[in-house]
Amino acid sequence: MTTTGFRDWMLSGLNDTAKHHEGPHGVPADPDEKPHSWWKVMCLTGVDYFSTLGYQPGIAALAAGVLSPIATLVLVLVTLLGALPIYRRVASDSPNGEGSIAMLMKLLSFWKGKLFVLVLLGFAATDFIITITLSAADATAHIDENPYLPEALHGHEVIVTLLLVALLGGVFLKGFTEAIGIAVGLVGVYLLLNVVVIGDGLWRVLTHPHSVTDWTTALTTQHGNPLAVVGIALLVFPKLALGLSGFETGVAVMPHIKGDLRGRIQGAKRLLTTAAVIMSAFLITSSVVTTVLIPQAQFESGGDANGRALAYLAHENLGNAFGTVYDLSTIAILWFAGASAMAGLLNLVPRYLPRFGMAPGWARAVRPLVLVFTGTAFLITWIFDADVDAQGGAYATGVLVLITSAAVAVTLSARRRRQRKRTIAFGIIAVLFVYTTIANIVERPDGVKIAACFIAGILVVSFLSRLFRAFDLRVTDIEADETALGFLRDCRRRQIRLIANEPDRRDSREYSDKIAQILADNDMADDRDVIFVEVTVKDASDFETELRVTGELLHHRYKVMRVTSSSVPSALAALLLWIRDTTGRRPHIYFEWTEGNPVANFVRYLAFGQGEVAPVTREMLRRAEPDRNRRPHVHVG
Repeated sequence: MTTTGFRDWMLSGLNDTAKHHEGPHGVPADPDEKPHSWWKVMCLTGVDYFSTLGYQPGIAALAAGVLSPIATLVLVLVTLLGALPIYRRVASDSPNGEGSIAMLMKLLSFWKGKLFVLVLLGFAATDFIITITLSAADATAHIDENPYLPEALHGHEVIVTLLLVALLGGVFLKGFTEAIGIAVGLVGVYLLLNVVVIGDGLWRVLTHPHSVTDWTTALTTQHGNPLAVVGIALLVFPKLALGLSGFETGVAVMPHIKGDLRGRIQGAKRLLTTAAVIMSAFLITSSVVTTVLIPQAQFESGGDANGRALAYLAHENLGNAFGTVYDLSTIAILWFAGASAMAGLLNLVPRYLPRFGMAPGWARAVRPLVLVFTGTAFLITWIFDADVDAQGGAYATGVLVLITSAAVAVTLSARRRRQRKRTIAFGIIAVLFVYTTIANIVERPDGVKIAACFIAGILVVSFLSRLFRAFDLRVTDIEADETALGFLRDCRRRQIRLIANEPDRRDSREYSDKIAQILADNDMADDRDVIFVEVTVKDASDFETELRVTGELLHHRYKVMRVTSSSVPSALAALLLWIRDTTGRRPHIYFEWTEGNPVANFVRYLAFGQGEVAPVTREMLRRAEPDRNRRPHVHVG
């Protein structure tokens, strides 16, 4: 493959406009990349959600001991009565894959909204990246525990984990359809094997009543008060929060679901509900069989069931041959659990950072982002030495912050729509998740520290990208009304002269004084064919915008074209190029020099969209049109 061919392949589908975001959520460049049935997309999110069966029963047993089934029941109730209703609402209110982040962003404007989104993206990155690294590390741990593994391969956990992460990145470099196909096969086989292992365990529980008697005796001996049992189950619930993973990716990958907008929303709701019901059944039954059949000592660090309770039962009860098949299935789904996280990142990042001007333009293409995320996962794996326990706190923090933000978002959404009962219900759920998040942070503060590193990295990259893209054209589309088009038709036979004007009183004297000053500064003979252009900055924190040009004839004489934009120079430069292409004439534009310190004015431009208007407009034109003979004329006096 030639250098040009490699570049085209790497940036395949890259589009320079906000209207065609690149990524799995966008219009695919490859015609084979088509939407899928909701149950296939469920398998993609399920590789993350269902794979927690590989370690969740062990975590529950370690955290709650003999109370594990009751604590797991609390988790299931929170899942079905809390997380599920919340994300069904998110699917309805944010059906294009932005998730709860977009819902909350609408509540804040200007830079506050952008900074808030960047912080949430930091937690999302923590959740998704750690999903990739933790799942790959857990897959490595299952490989390491298999009795058939040659002794020479032990002690190389980091290398094996890096190979698994690289293999996952390779799948996404190949294409998204391949990822869906692999996910469907892995989830089907994994769930079937779990049915066998758990079904065998339930049969042993039913046919060996003494096991249940031993468990109930231990339960009543250690916790005689039923209220104390419930209280302890609620206290240990934050430690089981990993069992809630998968909901945010469930809404993030909504655009992959086949159908129109309404069909996509219904498909997403079916996806979320089906996954939650299936997982709840597996969580309850797996918790019962592992708690009753496995000695508590085996769950401790160094025990054979530590982090792999169901795999322990598969080997112990069904033999090493079946256990090895189960191990292979668990390893495969844990390895591919990062696929849903990768898909979530590839949907979220291009929707926000490039549109905010806070990432390079190539960040809209899938393959460069895959390399960036894979490289980040390499770094995290190396830093944490592929240790599952060390990454658990960060994973839980990312999951809980995103679910809490979703709970708050749907509560505010219901309140805005004056849905009183839903507001109260969602508010109670939000309080529960706030408590869970705070409890998790207090117990495992390392999660916040890791999230803070992601947030700081995103903020630094965003600031530098915004600075380096300061001279990019930010306009994605221009439409003009009939009055504005009439002004251009009147002038195109001679010269099209635009005067950049900052509107003040908009009375006759303002425009007459402006014309007199421009004539004097530029030694012009008359004011024929002069059109005033007035740009109003609505929200300078936005990067890309669409222009709607409105023409007005003021005071029976002055032609004025008005636009609203996030940046005065970008709007003027884009308007000039559009006029040139529309009329076939190279327009002239006349500015006044901005008073004050140029550095301070440039900072004003970066923060507020206006400041050094004349030189920035000219630089944008120079970059957009390299041919000087086709470039609009810029005059400054």
